[in-house]
Amino acid sequence: MSAQLADWPHLVREPGEGASHYLLTLHGTGGNETEVATLAQHLDPTAGVISPRGRVREHGMTRWFARVAEGVFDVDDVIARAQELAAFIRAAREQYSIQDAPITAVGFSNGANIGTAAALLHPDTLQRVIAFSGMYPFGDRDPIGDASSVELMLLNGAADPMAPTASVEQLVRVAESHGAHVERHIRAGGHGIDMSDVTAAREWLAAR
Repeated sequence: MSAQLADWPHLVREPGEGASHYLLTLHGTGGNETEVATLAQHLDPTAGVISPRGRVREHGMTRWFARVAEGVFDVDDVIARAQELAAFIRAAREQYSIQDAPITAVGFSNGANIGTAAALLHPDTLQRVIAFSGMYPFGDRDPIGDASSVELMLLNGAADPMAPTASVEQLVRVAESHGAHVERHIRAGGHGIDMSDVTAAREWLAAR
């Protein structure tokens, strides 16, 4: 195993018979690689799973990048950690001989934000993201280049104080201005994942 993968806790599950695609599952704050991997079963039980663990710690909780306060991200760290995640994906493809396998990131909250950041900044490595309760990860900045190969499925609660509608709309506006293809599912309620989110995400994934 490469040094990079050896230093990064993760789990890998091969696809079911006849399948070749993978879901890259990305946990929320305080989560881990094992619990979030179960989400893949609800979206596509035939898919393989690659599930890394975030390497930032905040008050004992695992995260993907640093933040200054609730909803206020350290944008420089977001950019650096998105680059690390892209490097992890490339190393995993090499290590597990899945160079040509389609990979879709599936993230919740903090995991949705790092998945979105990685795709928008590194579309040569990651093109598709299902983002549950995510938001715009770059604050008042726009470090995105050509994102015309990127597809985002954004699933949010209309009354989510942790991923405000204004930030989600900023994500849509900025991503689309760089050519990304964005679909949204908006439901009543706040932060989390409900069955309507899962159903919408499953249908979006199946169409691809």
